[in-house]
Amino acid sequence: MSQQGHAIGYYLGRPIFESIEVQDEAYVFDRIAEYEDDEFPLDRLSANELLVEPGLIYRHKG
Repeated sequence: MSQQGHAIGYYLGRPIFESIEVQDEAYVFDRIAEYEDDEFPLDRLSANELLVEPGLIYRHKG
């Protein structure tokens, strides 16, 4: 994760950024991931989403 937009809140003591940039691609915050059975079910992510610690889901802006 490189560039980040401004923080719009906090989750588990870490900032939730409005937007981030990963490998020259822009992503916007979408939601907090559900933690089930001691893991994040990655199979529930869409192809245009990515999971960032501590459990934030960002979707591709485009």
